[in-house]
Amino acid sequence: MKRWLPLILFAGLLVLLGVGLGMNPRDLPSALVGKPVPQFALPDLMHTQKQVTGQDFKNRVWVLNVWASWCVSCQAEHDLLLKWQRPEGVDLVGLNYKDDSRAARAWLVDMGGNPYDRIAVDMKGLVGIDLGVYGVPETFIINRQGEIVERFTGALTEEALEKKLKPMLAKALETP
Repeated sequence: MKRWLPLILFAGLLVLLGVGLGMNPRDLPSALVGKPVPQFALPDLMHTQKQVTGQDFKNRVWVLNVWASWCVSCQAEHDLLLKWQRPEGVDLVGLNYKDDSRAARAWLVDMGGNPYDRIAVDMKGLVGIDLGVYGVPETFIINRQGEIVERFTGALTEEALEKKLKPMLAKALETP
């Protein structure tokens, strides 16, 4: 039996490697799906005297997009967010993550505009931690009950928008 143990361990390692290689690294599990979005009250990027809170979107379907001016992948998805014709009743909320506010405002101008209805500034990244953010960009769909319905990691693409985001938003909009 001792003679076969290394072979059995090696075979087990190969099986685990095969399973791991077959997984999509963008499909990160989120323990928050189906749970309320963490409560927050953060400064508004565009109106520094105001705050953005999750309660601002009570009884609304909203998309929370975590981004930063220093994020290369955020540049890739920004044009898509600018062009996206959201369904009526869906708010796009930005969470500017661990960023300098002046740099973030300048970045929005340089990138062609601001696609967001509101932008919360998470300078210390504490709300990001509460959301389980691994890195930027990440996007969350939140239903009318304030629950996280879905989480997307990485830059949104046209395909992800059409095949995943839009159907989930339609379903969230149908649910009272």
